[in-house]
Amino acid sequence: MEKTKITVAIILIAIITLSVFFVIFSTQNFQFRDGITITDSQGYPTTLSAAPERIISIAPSITPILFEIGVGDKVVGVTDYDNSPYDFSAWFVAGNMTSIGGYSNPNIETILSLQPDIIFTTDINDITIPNMRNIGLNVIVVGPNSIDEIFQTIKIVGKATGAEKNADTLVNNLSTQINNVISTINNADITKKPTVYYEIWYSTAGFMTLGANTWVNDVITTAGGTNIFNDINEPYPTTNSEVIITKNPDVMLFPTAMGDVASYGSLNEIKNRSGWNTINAVKNNRIYIIDENLFSQPGIRVAELVQTIAKCLYPDLFP
Repeated sequence: MEKTKITVAIILIAIITLSVFFVIFSTQNFQFRDGITITDSQGYPTTLSAAPERIISIAPSITPILFEIGVGDKVVGVTDYDNSPYDFSAWFVAGNMTSIGGYSNPNIETILSLQPDIIFTTDINDITIPNMRNIGLNVIVVGPNSIDEIFQTIKIVGKATGAEKNADTLVNNLSTQINNVISTINNADITKKPTVYYEIWYSTAGFMTLGANTWVNDVITTAGGTNIFNDINEPYPTTNSEVIITKNPDVMLFPTAMGDVASYGSLNEIKNRSGWNTINAVKNNRIYIIDENLFSQPGIRVAELVQTIAKCLYPDLFP
C-alpha cells in the first residue's frame, strides 16, 4: 500500500513537471508562431521563426541580461572579457562555456562551430557584422546611448529570446530604483547641481572624457549632476588639463583600473597634477573612484550606477 502511494506521488510530480515545461515551451513558441521581426539599434531587421535555443553574446553588457531574464542556460558562447554574472574563465576551463575570443575580434570559425540561432553584439564589430550576416547568421546589434535606450535594449533581448515578460519585469524594477533617486533629489529642492568631471583614460596625449551623446552622461544627469563636457556632441572627446582646471568641476569620478594599473596612477597622483589644487573637487576632497564595470557595461547595473553617483554628489541625501 505504501509503495502504491509513493508510485502515485512520483507519477503526479512527473505529470506536473511535464505540464509546467509544456506551458513554458508553448508560451515561448506561441510568441513566434507567425515569426517575429526584431529591429536592432542600427535599424537592421532580423526575423526569427522560433525561440532561439543556442545564443552567443559578443557583448559583455548583454550576457548578464540574458541570465537575468532566464535564458542563460541557452548561452553557448561569450567573450574572454565576460565576467558577469559569473567568472566565465572558470567555465571555459571546465568546458561549460565556449570562448569566442574578444568582443572586438571574435573568432568566426568558433562562432560557426557553435551553430548559434542568434548572436548579440555591439557596433564595435561593424566590420565583422556584415560577414556574419552574409554567411546566414542572425545578428542583433545593440548600442544604447541613454538610460531609456538601455531599457529598450533589454526589451529587444527579451523579445528575441522569448523572455519578453521577464525583460519587462526587469525594466520595471530598474526604472523604479532610478525613479526613487530622482524623487529624492527633486524633493530636496536642490538649487545648484554639482558639476562633474569623469575621466575614462589618461595618457600623455590628453584626458579622455565623456561628451553629451553617451549613456554615462545621461546617468550623471539623472543622478543630479552636470557633466562639464555635456556641450560636446562627440561621445568620448580628448581634452587637456587647462580646460579641466578652467571648468573647475565640483566632483570628479574615476573608474577603477581597467588592467593591472589605473591610467591615472593613484588618488594622490590625481591631486598632485599640475594646477589641479585649484579645482573645487580637489580642494574639497570630492574625488571618487568607482568600479569600472559599472561604467563599461550599459545593462542591468545601470540603476546601481545612478545610485552610486547620486551618493557621491549628494552624500547627505544618500547616506
